[in-house]
Amino acid sequence: MTVNQVAVFLENAKGRISDLCQVLADADINVFSMTIADTSDFGIVRVITSDNEKAEKVLKEAGFAAATSQLLGIEIEDKAGRLAQILAVLKQNDIDIEYLYSYITKMGTALILVKVKDIAYTEKVLADNGIKLLNHKIF
Repeated sequence: MTVNQVAVFLENAKGRISDLCQVLADADINVFSMTIADTSDFGIVRVITSDNEKAEKVLKEAGFAAATSQLLGIEIEDKAGRLAQILAVLKQNDIDIEYLYSYITKMGTALILVKVKDIAYTEKVLADNGIKLLNHKIF
């Protein structure tokens, strides 16, 4: 199963993350996850919210450059080496990961969200290798 996220191109200026969060708060949108990749001049803020479609709309209306994209959800056991095993399967099948999020969802279980170019192919490779894909809505 895929999980939708919103990516926002943001200039690296004091208060801009606060501004972004305020736009979402004013629209009654809850932020479940946020990550920021930055340089000295700009950053990309990636968020998973309670309503990503609405989040993209209100952010664009507020002047932010925003777009949605899909991430592939993988459920794994929370134990040493399990992520390395999954990443090795992706590597062996020439699947590049653009980025990933990881969460501990409950004791003993972790959720990995990965951005890949070909979600369908990646799902097949993972399923063929006995790797459990997310099978329920999380956000």
